[in-house]
Amino acid sequence: MSKKGAISQFIEKYYLHFNSATVVDAAKEYENQLAQGKKMLVSLAGAMSTAELGKIFAEIIRQDKVQIISCTGANLEEDIMNLVAHSHYKRVPNYRDLTPKEEWDLLEKGLNRVTDTCIPEEEAFRRLQEHIYKIWKDAEEKGERYFPHEFMYKLLLSGVLDQYHEIDPKNSWMIAAAEANLPMVVPGWEDSTMGNIFASYVLKGELKASTMKSGIEYMTFLADWYTANSKEGIGFFQIGGGIAGDFPICVVPMLYQDMERTDTPFWSYFCQISDSTTSYGSYSGAVPNEKITWGKLDIDTPKYIIESDATIVAPLIFAYLLNM
Repeated sequence: MSKKGAISQFIEKYYLHFNSATVVDAAKEYENQLAQGKKMLVSLAGAMSTAELGKIFAEIIRQDKVQIISCTGANLEEDIMNLVAHSHYKRVPNYRDLTPKEEWDLLEKGLNRVTDTCIPEEEAFRRLQEHIYKIWKDAEEKGERYFPHEFMYKLLLSGVLDQYHEIDPKNSWMIAAAEANLPMVVPGWEDSTMGNIFASYVLKGELKASTMKSGIEYMTFLADWYTANSKEGIGFFQIGGGIAGDFPICVVPMLYQDMERTDTPFWSYFCQISDSTTSYGSYSGAVPNEKITWGKLDIDTPKYIIESDATIVAPLIFAYLLNM
């Protein structure tokens, strides 16, 4: 194993208790899982792409420290939006103090706010729309069907966006994923901006809904992938909560209970970074032990909950994995 760098040494020295200690424990066990030949699923919720997680996550992909990704439609597209429109983004550090009128003014300027960052509609959404529509339409005319992420891979690998690059392409995790043809599931893609745009073309009669592969097809793909890759074990590293995590983790009880494949192994590792408080009925706020009762985790599965901001914690864990 390579010698750990300054960041890793810092957290090992000073992150000794409570959430900070869990950061180190979870990072070490993630590394241990890979060393044992296990694979890792990383799920991305929230707005991690707009938070520019790609600056470090792209290298995690390139170094084969993640073997499959589950992400929201927003994270799928927002990494590419940042790639082509970064200079047009507007940061709003005082976002907590904005009045409804100030929020409306941002809308009228075509700036859609994500916490302290505004995504420019014209330079981001519409620029992608022009090119992705052609790829959707071309596939339909050929009688071909693809998953949402596969269309995005085609868009990135076609080179049509190269002229618009406003950040170093090595900082785009979607480019890294496309180049590796990394397996991915994107549950609930329809509620993303590109999903809404695709639906608008269906409503206008310009595209068929069937051209886009569905969430059920994502689940059946994941079931086959999990079955083929789980001999040594597959870990689950969850950033945030919601559907990006809930969708893929359910593949295990589905295979075990509904398909009656009783030899299906449980997830071999579980870590969630979340600021959700433990609460009644909340998936994001459920402690890992509850997942045992749903047939997702085993009694002895290493389990970690880091109650913190994922934009702070995830880069630290990835830095540890990269020996930084």
